[in-house]
Amino acid sequence: MKEPNRILFISQEICPYLVEETPIRLLNRQLPEFFQSHGFETRTFMPKFGEINERRNQLHEVIRLSGMNLIIEESDHPLLIKVASIQSARIQIYFIDNDDLFHRRRGVADEKGVEYADNDDRVIFYARGAIETVKKLRWTPNVIVCSGWMSALAPLYLKRAYCDEPFFANAKIVLMLDDMEYSKPFSTKFSDKLRIDGIANTDVRSIAGFPVGYEELMRLAIDFSDAIVYASANVNQRLMNYAETKGKPILPYQAEEDLNAVCARQKEFYETLMNGE
Repeated sequence: MKEPNRILFISQEICPYLVEETPIRLLNRQLPEFFQSHGFETRTFMPKFGEINERRNQLHEVIRLSGMNLIIEESDHPLLIKVASIQSARIQIYFIDNDDLFHRRRGVADEKGVEYADNDDRVIFYARGAIETVKKLRWTPNVIVCSGWMSALAPLYLKRAYCDEPFFANAKIVLMLDDMEYSKPFSTKFSDKLRIDGIANTDVRSIAGFPVGYEELMRLAIDFSDAIVYASANVNQRLMNYAETKGKPILPYQAEEDLNAVCARQKEFYETLMNGE
């Protein structure tokens, strides 16, 4: 019997865990359900932001997956994995947590709207934490979908630091570009902080020694992705221009489609990637 295709979603924001129902949060919620209803296996990740109510959403820690320490700039950050279910959709969401980086913080900015100074560390921790957890699950995805700038380092890590891992070696990486941007650039040390074994100087040359704004980060994500999806009507035009110079498959945004139609178009797009067409 043929094994089902598997899709890994590394998302920044998902309904209903964050209160406001934005289009991208709703899409990140709908996609796993849609693919599972069409015979795919899915795993879905998001950061455990502090405003997510663990009791109301019935999150619980998965002890067998927690316990690893991720080192960022010589500081140890314990990785905590929590899980919750969306019962109506019959899907599970894995949450990447850490007391200092996520548990005691809101999303990407504080109550006054000031972006956190260590969002760069949080981006590094989230991408590495999700990848390491999938390794522990011993789960091999055919397609890996990265949604939101907090997932933007996953393509680089997967293509370089984890490229020899059998779980990821043959996966197609899809970057979903949306209209969520950050305004406070990451520090000039960001390219050094993100480095782990397998990341060469040439891999991060485009951001080395410079403040890393949203566009610089997402260009790096585009460079190491296999395909691009425009998930919003307001995707940064300069990023779209950059993506279109790379010769990679692109799924344009289609206005006035309902979520099921959007998911169906993505399913067709991913199947084309998996079949090498």
